[in-house]
Amino acid sequence: MVLENLGSGLKHALRKVAGLGVVDKEAVESILRDIQRSLLSADVDVALVSDLSKNIKKKVLEGAPAGMSLKEYFIKVLYEEAVSFLGKEKGEVPLKKQRILVIGLFGSGKSTSIGKIAKWFKTRGLPVGLVACDVHRPAAKDQLRQLGEKAGVPVYEDGETAEDVAKNALKKAKEDVLIFDSAGRDALDEELAKELKNLGKIILPDEVLLVLPAEIGQAARKQSEEFAKLVGITGIVITKLDGTAKGGGALAAAAVSGAKVKFIGTGEKLGDLEAYDPQRFVSKLIGYGDIQGLLEKAKEAGVEKTAKKLLEGEFTMETFYEQIEGMQGMGSLTKMVDMIPGMGGKLPKGVLDIQEEKMKKWPFIITSMTPKEKKEPELIKTSRINRLAKGSGTSETEVRELLKHYKQAKKVMKLTKGGKGLKRGPLAQIAKQFGMKM
Repeated sequence: MVLENLGSGLKHALRKVAGLGVVDKEAVESILRDIQRSLLSADVDVALVSDLSKNIKKKVLEGAPAGMSLKEYFIKVLYEEAVSFLGKEKGEVPLKKQRILVIGLFGSGKSTSIGKIAKWFKTRGLPVGLVACDVHRPAAKDQLRQLGEKAGVPVYEDGETAEDVAKNALKKAKEDVLIFDSAGRDALDEELAKELKNLGKIILPDEVLLVLPAEIGQAARKQSEEFAKLVGITGIVITKLDGTAKGGGALAAAAVSGAKVKFIGTGEKLGDLEAYDPQRFVSKLIGYGDIQGLLEKAKEAGVEKTAKKLLEGEFTMETFYEQIEGMQGMGSLTKMVDMIPGMGGKLPKGVLDIQEEKMKKWPFIITSMTPKEKKEPELIKTSRINRLAKGSGTSETEVRELLKHYKQAKKVMKLTKGGKGLKRGPLAQIAKQFGMKM
């Protein structure tokens, strides 16, 4: 899960608050020390951590408003401050005709992010074109071309200089959304600065998105401020959030840089991109899940009905089959479970991770089952396993693996109870106040 350490730290703090007998200065300071450790381990700037602690302590010790216990108010303040700390408001991404210039240093994940952003717009019904303005890195155009093919969008690359490529694309392109790549460097220099300024004048972008890798942590603030002076960035894309503990530092630093985080990258596939919403992000971090995000991904993959069944606690072999079919568009079953209220981080690591090569054969096995076997998979014993293997062109071992993973997945879905487990208690009360659908 994204920012696993920070998420577990916040969940621990909330559980600790919920279990308090008395909310006094000593209890507040003890919990704040736990939160500080979690934030510092996520490479958050010490000054920011100090300010957050002071804000929480001041608000809680001033007392709860009428109609709310001090314990409930403490939880409310923790949630509100975490959201504010990691961005406060979501970075709006308008679905309209526009030009987007994407910038960033070498190795930030800029080109891959462009492919992801292209797919994000395309799945929402907008025609997209990519423009290859990185003429310095030898493989840059090839990489963008490959990403364009994967996303199913055209790539414009005619021209010797970045400026020529941009001008030619503006003359030829008919797509509603044009996304312009640009050169990256190991550090900002005069040559890059000049080229980016020239591109800005030619493209007249509606959005200038700066791509920053999560592993740079709190250094995100300095980079975003430097690029902002250069070309006036309108938003930030944080990449590689799934691969580092420093993501909290990057998000917090970006939040105080003056530019909103608009997208976050959560994996290697083109579909592993989310429009950033701090409230939903913190909700997932503390185990509330992200029902809206789950349904959005399901809609993109064409398995929205399946996702709704999972949220209602319904899990059959047919549901499992539908989920396997939509896996390419939605990501792993583990990621889906993290989006279900109450389940984030509760599973042993890897319990639902499935090798894609094995998974590809499972639909053939399921379609070989009788209607009764699909409804009651526990009926499938040795003789039936042998029949299914022959009928699907697979081995008995592969049939047994499918049944094993199905049982594991069903057990997990029973634990979720459709998210009903979080409908009571102080956390649920706070959820209702924030309009969270539990």
